[in-house]
Amino acid sequence: MTALHIGYARVSTAEQELTAQINALRALGVEDEQIFVDHGYTGTNRARPGLREALAACRKGDTFVITKLDRLARSLPDARDIVEELTRRQVKLSIGGSIHDPNDPVGRLLFNMLAMVAEFESDLIRARTREGMQIAKAKGRLRGRKPKLSPAQEKLLVDTYRRGQHTTAEIAALFNVARSTVYRTIQRTPVEPEPPETRRIRRLPARRRGPRERARLNLEWANPALAAPAGSPPAGRCSSAAARGSRTAWPAVRA
Repeated sequence: MTALHIGYARVSTAEQELTAQINALRALGVEDEQIFVDHGYTGTNRARPGLREALAACRKGDTFVITKLDRLARSLPDARDIVEELTRRQVKLSIGGSIHDPNDPVGRLLFNMLAMVAEFESDLIRARTREGMQIAKAKGRLRGRKPKLSPAQEKLLVDTYRRGQHTTAEIAALFNVARSTVYRTIQRTPVEPEPPETRRIRRLPARRRGPRERARLNLEWANPALAAPAGSPPAGRCSSAAARGSRTAWPAVRA
């Protein structure tokens, strides 16, 4: 079985290009069908789909080719683990055209030094990034991630949820967001207190006065001496005591 050259290339961000690494791998004898790439993955992340496929494609006697060691890993433990796996499977490692010999003490020393430098560069990049973010935040230029929903959309989302006519999954699909976004929006939106219920005061219509009562009131207005004392029953009605005594508590007055 003919030994193959398996190439691997990686860039950390989506804006970077892989063209230079791919051309270098071609110059090192790697065919296009055997080149595996990772676009937008950092070297400190071991879980990379392109790296996993490249290692799976290696067979006994093959050569794993990279342009620089920092393209393989930016962590000394990860670099050692990958080399030990390749050595156990009897796969050679080519770094920029130089075959790494794991049994050579000088080769192991140089490999560890290069891996430590790659890890140091990664730590330095992270430190500079944090420093730049702190400066930008102090100047008010760093405001965080833009919210997925505007205030008006958040209000509409909360109103839709509180009406109880749609589930959270339906609301998430309606606003094109994840269900976690729906839950966070609902949690950080305070519940507005409902206005107190106003009691409707029913105005009772004025009691209609009969002709006899109107006549009595007119008579009392004309002659105050005939006015009923305080606590007396109104005209047309008599108390129980008056009913037992006299049938007519007040003289009948014709209208």
